[in-house]
Amino acid sequence: MAVTRLKRKDRKNKARQNNKQRIIKQLLSTPVIKNVDVEELKARFASAPAANAAVATAE
Repeated sequence: MAVTRLKRKDRKNKARQNNKQRIIKQLLSTPVIKNVDVEELKARFASAPAANAAVATAE
């Protein structure tokens, strides 16, 4: 009894697995942000609307 290989399905399955592994590697390679100064960020967002309003009135 002969065994037939489904070549297209095999290629598709390998490509699907390679894509999943690549996505996982990309997600793991992104650096984790640490030591964020929360108070400084809040100060930036508090002053941002005032700065945007000044730019809008100048135009």
